[in-house]
Amino acid sequence: MGVPSFFRWLSRKYPKIISPVLEERPQIVDGVELPIDYSTENANGELDNLYLDMNGIVHPCSHPENKPPPETEDEMLLAVFEYTHRVLNMARPRKVLVMAVDGVAPRAKMNQQRARRLGLAKDAELQNEKKEEELRKREHYGEVIDDSVKAKKTWDSNAITPGTPFMDKLALALRYWTAFKLATDPGWKNLQVVISDATVPGEGEHKIMNFIRSQRADPEYNPNTSHCIYGLDADLIFLGLATHEPHFKILREDVFAQEYKSSKRDIDANNMTEEERQILLKRDAEKPFLWLHIGILREYLAAELFVPRLPFAFDLERAIDDWVFMCFFCGNDFLPHLPCLDVRENSIDILLDIWKKVLPSMKTYMTCDGQLNLASVEVVLRQLGAREPDIFQTKYIQTQRNEARYRQNNKRNGKNVSKGQDRHPTKVNEQLQMYDTSGNLAKGAWNLTTSDMVRLKKEVMLANEGDDRALAVVREQSEKNNKMMQEITEEDMDKVVDFANKNNFSVAETLKKKLAAKKHQLEEKEAEEDEKEAKVVKKFKSEDDDLKAKIKAEVEDEVDNEERGPLVSTPEQPTSIISSSELTGGVIDTDDTVRLHESGYKERYYTGKFNISKDQIEPLRKDMVKSYIEGVSWVLLYYYQGCPSWNWYYPYHYAPFAADFFDINDIKVEFKQGEPFLPYEQLMSVLPAASGHTLPPIFRPLMSDVDSPIIDFYPQEFKIDMNGKKMSWQGIALLPFIDEKRLLETVRAQYPKLSEEERARNCRNEDILLISNKNANYEKFVKKLYKDSKEHTDVLFRHFKTGLSGIVATDVEGFTLNGKLPCPVHGGSLPELSTNLFLKMLYKMLPLPGKNKSLLLNGYIPSKPVLTPYDLESVFVNKSGYGRNRRGFGGSPQYTEIPTGPYGTTQYSPRVGGYRSFFYFASNSNNNNNANKMGNRYNGNNNYNQQQNGPPHVNSNNDYRNNRSGGYNPERNNNYRGNNYRQGNNRNFNNGNASRYQGSNRR
Repeated sequence: MGVPSFFRWLSRKYPKIISPVLEERPQIVDGVELPIDYSTENANGELDNLYLDMNGIVHPCSHPENKPPPETEDEMLLAVFEYTHRVLNMARPRKVLVMAVDGVAPRAKMNQQRARRLGLAKDAELQNEKKEEELRKREHYGEVIDDSVKAKKTWDSNAITPGTPFMDKLALALRYWTAFKLATDPGWKNLQVVISDATVPGEGEHKIMNFIRSQRADPEYNPNTSHCIYGLDADLIFLGLATHEPHFKILREDVFAQEYKSSKRDIDANNMTEEERQILLKRDAEKPFLWLHIGILREYLAAELFVPRLPFAFDLERAIDDWVFMCFFCGNDFLPHLPCLDVRENSIDILLDIWKKVLPSMKTYMTCDGQLNLASVEVVLRQLGAREPDIFQTKYIQTQRNEARYRQNNKRNGKNVSKGQDRHPTKVNEQLQMYDTSGNLAKGAWNLTTSDMVRLKKEVMLANEGDDRALAVVREQSEKNNKMMQEITEEDMDKVVDFANKNNFSVAETLKKKLAAKKHQLEEKEAEEDEKEAKVVKKFKSEDDDLKAKIKAEVEDEVDNEERGPLVSTPEQPTSIISSSELTGGVIDTDDTVRLHESGYKERYYTGKFNISKDQIEPLRKDMVKSYIEGVSWVLLYYYQGCPSWNWYYPYHYAPFAADFFDINDIKVEFKQGEPFLPYEQLMSVLPAASGHTLPPIFRPLMSDVDSPIIDFYPQEFKIDMNGKKMSWQGIALLPFIDEKRLLETVRAQYPKLSEEERARNCRNEDILLISNKNANYEKFVKKLYKDSKEHTDVLFRHFKTGLSGIVATDVEGFTLNGKLPCPVHGGSLPELSTNLFLKMLYKMLPLPGKNKSLLLNGYIPSKPVLTPYDLESVFVNKSGYGRNRRGFGGSPQYTEIPTGPYGTTQYSPRVGGYRSFFYFASNSNNNNNANKMGNRYNGNNNYNQQQNGPPHVNSNNDYRNNRSGGYNPERNNNYRGNNYRQGNNRNFNNGNASRYQGSNRR
């Protein structure tokens, strides 16, 4: 998930990071669709490694938004095959494909997963109720509905969680489809596919990060490997930057392409013709995709993060790490955002402005290889805390202005008036002249005659639009008519004709006014009687409510005393405060009482959101600050080193204020690694009782029986705090936190009752590797693992030969040579495969010899520069990501090419510590001139040339200096010159061997 709205903000502020995917469409000959040749050149640029966050594919295929959902799980899996095939034809990786499915997540992520899955179950329940009501209506009108249609329920998307039967079937399907492509597609002959299914612990994108870190640890790793990751989560942008792999890009759907979206009204699967279905399917198949170029984002950040006159050398890699870290405060999957920060309100720019101002006064950066310097963090947060009251007041003023502008626009545009010349009212208004089917004046309507309606046509129309002056005119005429007829009785009927003649009225109109006035009198009399009766009912009801309120107050006082008692006696454990409010259903907004824009907001914040007294604020604040510092430390390590603890989690629904982070340098942050939950343990932690059907039957009573020892973990109703937001999905679900010890004891007590098939889904497995029989390592692996070996053997292989390194072992899932692999998915007409056409093995990543280093590797060759001085200048002119600086493709999007990968012809040879790269430029003058242009990227523009300690790639004309002489020399190339990028005295994994990491000046 990541930071909400981050992609939109980033793509608007840095528009050139986005470019459209050039997609080759299959040709149709004589009505037959010809497959795309995977082996042909890729119009988007060649790619080495592709990483698929498979949950980003499975979700839209199983419950799509823009087309009818699949009928069965087999159809869902076939849709996954088709979608994955399309993505691969866009990217066309040549060396490695990693398919990572979300496994068991760390405990820190489970709180968010739990809230989301309870919301999904509630939505599914509402959809089923709506569908049943619609079917009842259709039957009422005489339509015959098949029983199978009535019995069909909305598919529970909570089944996309490790440990369910669907995920087990998905793992088998991915294995088969990968083997099918390796065996039948010549373009896949050199592709090596790593599959990490849901039985391998960890989130999909972070398993991919672990893979990249393990590849970088191989001494033969090519530092100019090009990478691409597919997924919709905004945190993939942070992960791409955290790899410090500059030839990196992200592939994702263009979710803002409105022309390819379908409204829910268009997608009525129960009442849709086949033609309409095919139209929606075709539109969905043509939806566009985008590239997000991490290398170009690095170019932008190199300019924006540069700070002159630092007491230490400027290091772009560490500056980028600081920028990523600051973004965590605006929200992530593991922590709530600070109250004063929101991406939509340019909070990242505020943090960056503070960071650039205080950096010269700090001794070093805030982060280093995933470790926090708390002294530097406190300096930044102290400055943010000083701005906090102004931020709240500015936000309030802006909100009031927006609401006033919205009201003004509604009034100006006339929301109750149709467009065009007619300007008819769009909804019924009590001022309209309305009659019932008998011709009598409707209750509450104006008492106007036909002549009044004709004479006051303009005023009636304006009155219905809300014009006060016209409304007064129409009301005055109606009251005159009422007054004229109020005194007419049967004795006065003889005078009606004379009255009408004298006043130029028709007899019919006069009688009509008389009858209407009489009707109004009766209505007024009825209203008076109803009001008297309501007062009597209200009196008894009020007495009853008072009695109930007194009883409720006494019960609440007893509960509050029991729950708040431990907090006072043991202030170091204030977590129990979170559950002190009653967990009943409903939507609330605590910001209405907190009023952050008024003085005294801190006290109201803690007492209002946590239901505590004033004397409990300080111990709560201290524990929240400590937990939040642990949280940001955990998140940073998670992104840069891997999961530091499987069991840690943030124990609050809200974050402290920025001003509360003082004296944090003394906080000791330590994590115990622990171990991940088993799949069934996670399912019991995150699923609601409504999704219990995805669990083995033995666990289901634990979620629903009133006598269950963990029944309190599955509330039927819970509060949602909108926390000042408008959209329902932005609210905070106030769910009780899971007691891990009690949950595990209860769940594990049921394990002996599981069947063998159920036990097989509740395990931890390793990744698998599949290659074709044309792969360079095929004969070696077959010989060592399946022919010569009589016992389990591990085979180590390096990166240089095939672009992949790791350790393989004999498959433990029953793979044998000369066998057959049947298709586990029905309905796709996919054949049985011979196991001689591919090889399946157990795969293990290379262990890291030490901590991962946030550095560019030796031998890195920059990409061709994309940004112009004008592009960089626009970043400083337009600070806001929501201003006029929109996405700019520099012309027609479908013909724009973004250069990717190393710029120049390169040749590599393996050596200890990394690759040595060489440039080979042609001897003709044209190529020489091109090389000079490369070196003079910003030469002639003095915006960045005259600054001290200039950042990489924005410093005079030394990017490719002296490369024509033949060799790559870090000492001669100013890109790697000085303390930051010197070969000697650096920290590396190789204990004195030839340098592969450059960057000795790390504090």
